[in-house]
Amino acid sequence: MSAETKKQIEEALEGITTVELRRSIVQLGLVRDIKEADGRVTLTLSFTPLSPSARGPVEERVRAAVGKVPGVNEVVLEIVELPPKETNQVGSVIAVMSGKGGVGKSLVTALIGIALSRQGRQVGILDADITGPSIPKMFGLTARPTGSDKAIMPVETRSGIQIMSINLLLPQEDDAVIWRGPLLAKAIMQFWDDVVWGKLDYLLVDLPPGTADIPLTVMQSLPLSGVVIVSTPQDLAGMVVRKAVHMANSLNVQVLGVVENMSYLIVPETGKKLELFGRSKGEEMARGSDAPFLGQLPIDPELAHLCDEGEIERYNSEAFIAFSQAFTGAISPPDAGE
Repeated sequence: MSAETKKQIEEALEGITTVELRRSIVQLGLVRDIKEADGRVTLTLSFTPLSPSARGPVEERVRAAVGKVPGVNEVVLEIVELPPKETNQVGSVIAVMSGKGGVGKSLVTALIGIALSRQGRQVGILDADITGPSIPKMFGLTARPTGSDKAIMPVETRSGIQIMSINLLLPQEDDAVIWRGPLLAKAIMQFWDDVVWGKLDYLLVDLPPGTADIPLTVMQSLPLSGVVIVSTPQDLAGMVVRKAVHMANSLNVQVLGVVENMSYLIVPETGKKLELFGRSKGEEMARGSDAPFLGQLPIDPELAHLCDEGEIERYNSEAFIAFSQAFTGAISPPDAGE
């Protein structure tokens, strides 16, 4: 098969999507193989995420689209059932962690995802903070994940970020998840193994605070490219940052950088910068972690308002732009989607 023919077939398949899937079967990694000989094209497809009622119409659309490619006389489909973990193609997996709660770790995860998405990257967020999930609220997500009994489709944000969170599966968003450690760890592995992430440049993992069961499960079980550590200026936060750094180092996980959240407040009337929680210690903590300092994020009432309204994807500021540039410079280019 010529490179040109294969490209035309892939372009035809890029247009095949459904209400259930949202993204094309190519973007979801469901096209497993393409072969062509004397005008006969054989496609190997994994239909695991599709409901039984959707499979027939998708097969018809595939045959029709590929049949229009010049030189194609016959289209043969071979349908296989592969678990999502065998079809997903994720370039880089980056965890966002903190030593303590209340430092804005989920907020930083969301902002990293938005920054990468605005750069044209395919991004997913795995909300691993099972007992305190806040990612769906910030993005204004209420839809439940779709899929089949063997695969779960993440929910897509307005800008195309793929999200999976326990809050999207609960009857009510304020229902409590009262589980012990082993169940929490199992849920995280299901979000990794059973969710159809497809082709992603980056998958961000929003970890719960601390260094207990879930962070340990993620660092030991997922192919992490590194972690980003979030702190605030207080001395107490600095102490627990060092705990998080020590955990990452002991598990041979690279610390990609340190970001200091809630560093200051700009007084609207005067433009004066107030350091409400004391002098910034972000650069000192980054040096102690032997990692880049990714910058400071201020206390911004506009950002808080957008999070409450589920409109965080609309946020922009000079501090956010500077942080986005610093983060991009600190990470290695991913393999997926290149």
